[in-house]
Amino acid sequence: MEVINALGRRKAAVARIFVSEGTGQITINKRDISVYFPSPILQYVVKQPLNKLGVVEKYDIKVNLDGGGFNGQAGALRLAIARALVKINPEDKPALKADGFMTRDPREVERKKPGQPKARKRFQFSKR
Repeated sequence: MEVINALGRRKAAVARIFVSEGTGQITINKRDISVYFPSPILQYVVKQPLNKLGVVEKYDIKVNLDGGGFNGQAGALRLAIARALVKINPEDKPALKADGFMTRDPREVERKKPGQPKARKRFQFSKR
């Protein structure tokens, strides 16, 4: 099997992944997943599409992760893995789509507006 590559984005994070047949090794920026994401919750989020299809021990995944925070990065990686699995086997798409793994989360940070402390917060109004 040749190497399949896919791209996932979430917030400001971008995950470029390369999937090949292997033993279930996930390497992120040349580090193991347990080192890069010490939180078991984030590791679970990343592996959700693999667990759904029961192929955790079947593929080796090399990842380039860039930008964003750890939550955004985990979400971006999950989307990239789901897209790669669909490239490998298109029949898996309905199962992954039903759990929402194929959807790019469109929520982004709203920009700060001038004359306000944050995006929507206003400075206190004073009548006098």
